[in-house]
Amino acid sequence: MSELYELGIKEAKALLDKREASSEELVRALIARKNAADGEIGAYLTFDEEGAINAALEADTILAQEGRTAEQTLLGVPFGIKDLINVAGQPCTCSSKILEGYVSPYDATVVKNLKAAGAVCAGRLNMDQFAMGSSTETSAFKTTHNPYDLSRVPGGSSGGSAAAVGGNLAIATLGTDTGGSIRQPASFCNCVGVKPSYGRVSRFGVTAFASSLDQVGPMTKSVEDAALLLQVLAGHDEMDGTTPKIAVPDYSKAIEGASLKGVRLGLPKEYFVDGLDGEVKRITEAAIKTCTDAGAEIVEVSLPHTEYAMAVYYIVAPAEASANLARFDGVRYGHRSTRSDSVFNLYTRSRAEGFGPEVKRRIIMGTYVLSSGYYDAYYGRALKVRTLIKRDFDNAFGKVDALITPVAPTPAFKLGEVQDPVTMYLNDLFTIPASLAGVCAASIPAGFAGGKLPVGVQFIAPGFAEDTLLKVSKAYEDARGVL
Repeated sequence: MSELYELGIKEAKALLDKREASSEELVRALIARKNAADGEIGAYLTFDEEGAINAALEADTILAQEGRTAEQTLLGVPFGIKDLINVAGQPCTCSSKILEGYVSPYDATVVKNLKAAGAVCAGRLNMDQFAMGSSTETSAFKTTHNPYDLSRVPGGSSGGSAAAVGGNLAIATLGTDTGGSIRQPASFCNCVGVKPSYGRVSRFGVTAFASSLDQVGPMTKSVEDAALLLQVLAGHDEMDGTTPKIAVPDYSKAIEGASLKGVRLGLPKEYFVDGLDGEVKRITEAAIKTCTDAGAEIVEVSLPHTEYAMAVYYIVAPAEASANLARFDGVRYGHRSTRSDSVFNLYTRSRAEGFGPEVKRRIIMGTYVLSSGYYDAYYGRALKVRTLIKRDFDNAFGKVDALITPVAPTPAFKLGEVQDPVTMYLNDLFTIPASLAGVCAASIPAGFAGGKLPVGVQFIAPGFAEDTLLKVSKAYEDARGVL
């Protein structure tokens, strides 16, 4: 039998339902695992042990009295939360010194949904500062290591969320994805990571990086677990006007008996480029063969504007970030400079002391492309090309059910190995286009490079077709077998 900390959501729910384990035992097992292993991995920034145990005891009381409501589908199951999602009474620093000491006074909508489902929100997970990075090395507080090779990065920006799942420090976690921040670390840490369609999950209470791109999603040990968690997260929210009033399918039912027979999978020729790591290419080709052997039809498609996606993203995202991060000024909350003799100096010095180098770089870049005389040349033009990228996906999905691609150009690289910002940005080469188009995508474990480093394969489905995405992902997971 697996250790309690090794369980996924489905297995934990089954033990709780059968009274073969208590929520308190699950939480204490995770605390013990964290104390034993997280010193090396560094996934958690904080862990509310007392609060988690108290919440677990409340869940156990409800379970013992058989008083669970239909809504409490995750009753007693503990989760880790990326440190830019607000949980009342817990820190929310975004791994930045400018928010050091800030404690959230309210719950994000996704956290409200989790709590309504009976989940235990236990710990805060490390991340790239304000979600800006692909390695979790820009965190102001600690470095997170890949659980499969401690000398390597876990990916980013949801590196702590991925490392916690991959290192059995969490049953499941929440991450966020702006340009690949769920999918790339999921690939690096051998877990399932789902980026929902833009608007499928509320962003209220989630610290904004780029408001037209950010999405919260599940990071789990299986596709089935991702379906269970996404069911709780998804839906319209009056506090977020980007969430449409459309029905949320029953994702668990959608993946029952999932099969690839008759499924048309598109293979975008633009994703197999020079510079793709040989092991990543081998594992992706093996995943494609697994799909064809399981009955899928592979159709070559073209996404002709893919080559412009990186440039578009690094105009749009920094522009939105420069506006969103203007609110961190040393006045209302967070770090406040003590070396200020005027209001202007208070703003500038608080930001200079509080923001890290990568955040400053993106704010400067974003402010520049929005400035007078440059707006039309950069930001306006980028929005037009973004529309063309979205049209490419629409055309492709007119021919196929889903797409299959690599997740990242390489497996996890060594800590400190990538110093050039542009080289770091290229980690999101295959994930950014789906983010710009607003469609849904997932990273599913596919193999190991050199027998050691995890590599995922990416499936992409149309907007608000998460049921199709999960069905294809589950069918591949079943056909692939145990890694």
